[in-house]
Amino acid sequence: MSFGDPNNPYSQQPPQGQPSHPQQAPQGVPPQYGYPQQPYGAYPPAGMPGVPGAGMPPLAHWGQRVGAYLLDMLIILGPMYALGFIDLAGSDDPANAEPGAFFLIGIVYTLAMGIYQLYLEGKTGQTTGKKVLGISLHREADGRTLGFGMAFVRKLAHFLDSAACYLGWLWPLWDAKKQTFADKVCSTVVVKVNKG
Repeated sequence: MSFGDPNNPYSQQPPQGQPSHPQQAPQGVPPQYGYPQQPYGAYPPAGMPGVPGAGMPPLAHWGQRVGAYLLDMLIILGPMYALGFIDLAGSDDPANAEPGAFFLIGIVYTLAMGIYQLYLEGKTGQTTGKKVLGISLHREADGRTLGFGMAFVRKLAHFLDSAACYLGWLWPLWDAKKQTFADKVCSTVVVKVNKG
């Protein structure tokens, strides 16, 4: 075999100084030592914002977002109202009834469930309603989830959606990125995800 023989595995060597395949950092070696860096929290090629070559997945339409919001409100507020009605039904004078034990239990449930849903949205991008409807909240720049703190800030930023005569809630109907005012301020997008 000679150096130019196609059957010789050593005959087609890359030029000196250039690797024949991309190098990956060994396990536990920080990427700053000459290895290519992968974006932190990168999603598989199925697609999330900010992942090279993946592109942004389809954006959630307004109806999905409204449906998820209504389902979340039913989960969070429904039991409080049901327990409040139980208190009213057990009262001798429903017109002048004071909040009873069931209603107070409902308030505690509402606060706990609201915090839990916020935790889920920050950690996974999905509240229960978003999960049921197959949508997810992510950072626009890199596709990562928000974390609890930023999810809380986004909830507070929804004040802007209501302050302008509720126009911010309708903004996704015509916006190119289907964002509310809160999404624009917090640089977030709501995307469709595969249910599975």
